[in-house]
Amino acid sequence: MTGIFDFKKEYKDLYAPKTNPSAIDVPEMIFIMVDGRGNPNTSEEYQAAVEILYGFSYTVKMSKKSGTQPKGYFDYVVPPLEGLWWLSEGSDSWKNDKDRYCWTSMIRQPEFVDDIVFENAKNELVRKKPHLDVLRARLEAFKEGLCVVQALHIGSYDDEPRTNAAIGQFITDNGYASDISGTRRHHEIYLNDPRKTVPEKLKTIIRHPVSKRLKKA
Repeated sequence: MTGIFDFKKEYKDLYAPKTNPSAIDVPEMIFIMVDGRGNPNTSEEYQAAVEILYGFSYTVKMSKKSGTQPKGYFDYVVPPLEGLWWLSEGSDSWKNDKDRYCWTSMIRQPEFVDDIVFENAKNELVRKKPHLDVLRARLEAFKEGLCVVQALHIGSYDDEPRTNAAIGQFITDNGYASDISGTRRHHEIYLNDPRKTVPEKLKTIIRHPVSKRLKKA
């Protein structure tokens, strides 16, 4: 492999959808994940989770310079931050109950990242950033399932209901049924940094799991 591998450019079906919803089969991928709860705008737990994820991801990426380069290593651009979201039990308002958000924040990893690579990165991160609670992180293979509907949302996170409604309409019009559940979640992929981007220009991929409805006899 020559050059620096960029997942967003190589897998445009996954990372460059249009604003109009479409169905997609998302394959199994490897992620480093951190679970938590709370308002992502104000929660220290969420900010710490993001720091842990990027700490791991860049430690793995730079392992080529630390003498622990994994077998099969190739240079790459760290993929974007992603999140699975749901509401805690007893809450039914995405708008008003942000402190009761539950989430799994995660960053995709190259295929060469296995348990050994993960443990090496953990040891290195403990040495460099001892304040991080690296035990919160885990390495996990994640597959969303055969049917997922996704769309690109452009604008603030608080304006996501507009795109969610379009996805819901697409699901109905195309004979699918929403399959958001305790095991399949509302999924977001963040294509730019909210600290450096005005809200109206934020780009977020939104994915909703679905199942195909049975045809009526």
